[in-house]
Amino acid sequence: MFSAAPGRLIPSPYRSLFADRTFRRLMPVFALSDLGDGMTVVAVAWLAFTLGPDGGQGTLAGVAVAAYVLPGALGALILGRWMGRLPARRLLVTDSVLRAVLLGAVPLAHMAGLLTPAVYVGLLGASSLLHAWGKAGKHTLFAPLLPDDQRLAANSMLSTSLWSATIVGPALAGLFMEAVSPAWIIGLDAATFAVLALQTGRTALPQSSVPPATGGTRRGLIILRRQPELLGLLLVTWVFNLAFGPVKIALPLFVSDNLAAGTGLLGAYWAAFGIGAVIGALALGAAKRLPLWPAMLGIIAGHGIGMLPFTLTDTAFPSLIGFAFAGLVYGPYSALSFTLIQDRAPADSLTTVTAARSAVLLTASPLGAALGGFLLDRTNAPAVLVGCGALMLLTVPTSIAALKLYGNHRRRPQPPHLPTEQARHIA
Repeated sequence: MFSAAPGRLIPSPYRSLFADRTFRRLMPVFALSDLGDGMTVVAVAWLAFTLGPDGGQGTLAGVAVAAYVLPGALGALILGRWMGRLPARRLLVTDSVLRAVLLGAVPLAHMAGLLTPAVYVGLLGASSLLHAWGKAGKHTLFAPLLPDDQRLAANSMLSTSLWSATIVGPALAGLFMEAVSPAWIIGLDAATFAVLALQTGRTALPQSSVPPATGGTRRGLIILRRQPELLGLLLVTWVFNLAFGPVKIALPLFVSDNLAAGTGLLGAYWAAFGIGAVIGALALGAAKRLPLWPAMLGIIAGHGIGMLPFTLTDTAFPSLIGFAFAGLVYGPYSALSFTLIQDRAPADSLTTVTAARSAVLLTASPLGAALGGFLLDRTNAPAVLVGCGALMLLTVPTSIAALKLYGNHRRRPQPPHLPTEQARHIA
């Protein structure tokens, strides 16, 4: 009786999901790796500050953070011919081994006195070269193993793990860096990737009946271009990420200049956003059926509304509540978009489509951050933050109009002179 009660508190989609042995074995190591990445977000920049020359610490920190992210887009584009042929598990293991080795070299080089800024940036950049493929393999791994009605719950768990890591990881990194160098935090992240590679490699997975298609990232981009729904999702998500990019630059200035507060309040903003995102992602996974496009556009609109209280600068409370609400509605977005891709993309091209999507999206947030810095020099932080929300709100009616136009095109009757098979294909 007592042991049965907690099970009733867990929504049935999650109960059936964790009944799958493969998911039970892999989800904990996914969460461990996410936690390691959450800690490394802080450690990468902090170690750069200690390595950079006087007056150049900020520049080195920016270069290091970019090196830890952007080469993944390059790897997705130039290595697609070879990586796209690998099954999802091998992609994930290959990326995890590469990151374990190269990130693990950071504390060793630091201990040996060989960690110069050039070596540091080189190790970070090389470690991220296959990461778009690794993420594609991670999100593709469960697609052929789980029933269609469990995909949304699985993607929600992956999103929840990422959002939880963004809350807990930086806090743990701050505690650890009181005792050890940030280089060892990066080494700890390397250890989590080693565990991920080992556990994924030794977990028995059913052989997929659909071999990976040839063509690499180029094929993925072609599929995205030829399928209006997937292309629309990519464009909407790119604009959404672009609109969120300036927030990372403008929010610290809003806290320091407009509210005359310190880093404690800035951390409270991001903690509120992250906690809201975790709750939102978990709540989504409990939903058995959900109209994907209306839900995603509703998320973008809700996020935009959550940014509007930044017009009020007399107190932090309205904008803090608004930012928490923005996180609450933003949390499910990744799970919904990946579920739509899994439903619409050809099974043999799922990894290449996901990798191509990651390569394109990796450009949005840095461009948005650069745009935010340009605007901050010409206006103020509240205007930039509210402008981000306004752009999100503007995205919604534009997307609805495009979807209606596409729907009307599909309902248009076929010309009678077309052969029957060709008419069916166009419809």
